[in-house]
Amino acid sequence: MRVLMLGWEFPPYITGGLGTACYGLTRALSRQNHEITFVLPKTVDDEYTEHVRLLTPQNRKAAQGDRAPESVASTFTSPKVEQNPAPELEHVTFKAVPSRINSPYPQGHQFYDGPREGVGFLHPAASPPPTNPDGSTPDPQTQKKLAAAATYHGDIVAEAHRYADLCLDLAAQGDFDVIHAHDWLTFLAAQAIAAKTGKPMIAHVHSTEFDRSGDNIHQGIYDLERAGVHAASQVIAVSHLTKSILEHRYGVPASKIKVVYNGIDNNGKPPEQPDPQRDAIQSNEKIVLFLGRVTMQKGPEYFVRAAKRVLDVMDGVRFVVAGTGDKVRDLIELSAELGIGHRCLFTGFLRGPEVDKIFQMASVYVMPSVSEPFGIATLEAISHDVPVIISKTSGVSEVLTHVLKVDFWDTDEMANKIIAVLKHPPLATTLRHHATIEVRQLTWDGAAQKCAGLYTALTGIAEPASPSPKPDAGSRSAR
Repeated sequence: MRVLMLGWEFPPYITGGLGTACYGLTRALSRQNHEITFVLPKTVDDEYTEHVRLLTPQNRKAAQGDRAPESVASTFTSPKVEQNPAPELEHVTFKAVPSRINSPYPQGHQFYDGPREGVGFLHPAASPPPTNPDGSTPDPQTQKKLAAAATYHGDIVAEAHRYADLCLDLAAQGDFDVIHAHDWLTFLAAQAIAAKTGKPMIAHVHSTEFDRSGDNIHQGIYDLERAGVHAASQVIAVSHLTKSILEHRYGVPASKIKVVYNGIDNNGKPPEQPDPQRDAIQSNEKIVLFLGRVTMQKGPEYFVRAAKRVLDVMDGVRFVVAGTGDKVRDLIELSAELGIGHRCLFTGFLRGPEVDKIFQMASVYVMPSVSEPFGIATLEAISHDVPVIISKTSGVSEVLTHVLKVDFWDTDEMANKIIAVLKHPPLATTLRHHATIEVRQLTWDGAAQKCAGLYTALTGIAEPASPSPKPDAGSRSAR
């Protein structure tokens, strides 16, 4: 199957679970021999090409107004293609159209390159400087305008229209069978391409405006979301929680929505041993971890208030907030107000090995989200052999039994569950063992197979032969 996939994030450009989901699903579809063209609304600078490499640079000599595909977009591929005879991204081509914004999330940042200890993590992540379509550097006044547009409440709706226009030119040849669009920023582009080519469109909803903003929604974003899911031939929701929101808030018929849970790649490799030299953290401390965007949606203030209750009755516990977002300053001030600032560590944005390391150090992971469509970080925590406590208002709570669940607002009960895990090793061991078994059933290969089934149903094209699945390598050893 030839899939035109539209997404706003892909490693190393990630600010939330969307990038992780796109990466896992795309790799799995590639392993199953589907041909995928993945379009990103941004160009990739050389210093950020850890996961994708620029093969054919954007045509810098294109005439003004030239909208040919080879002039509109750059083409990327994974370096693994040349390093591995059976690469996982062998069937994936990456294209990038120019963009003026960094993230679809409020105050989202690509990277955090500041210090890693203390509480001084208030600076936005560094971003590559903006460039004109011909590759030249804009004048200072233009740069200011581009910077002003690079916010959630700035010109992001207009940017979605601009992205759609460029994608329409890029997809003019129509050498694909189905359009798979991830989240609202790409829906307008997918609608335009579907209307021009007659190819079926799938709208994959990873979160809704009601998840991100509560009832204080951005009307322009809601309108794009609603139009996209109604125009789509098929809608994929990452949980029944998200499906319910689509039904009741967007008026999408239940028969049009297919729930496909996110997954994780289980490669059977045990986690590396923790580094004995733990910066700013003593080796005998128990670590309670929050990892995610520090925004209203994720409920970080409930995490800090629960921390106060735990620290009132326990010593030797440190609470780590890993992530960036618009609530970081408020959280630092709250921890100081509660008198626990010295027991809270704000790491800023973590990626790659840093995420692995913080999971290896964690005694328990807490996800207190107010509204969480799924919660991929929960699967990552379990894969690192960490017991988890999650909000009942999360999609991942639908598929996991051997975790502790709590109402996000009930900080007393959240604290009680944290204390129970820290004080009772048999409970932590039981949670880790059984949750690991559950997570083995939630794979990206399984998610990809469900998506491929939808492709076939919409196009009538048979699925390509897939390689035999690898046997499970067994459970991880308990701590």
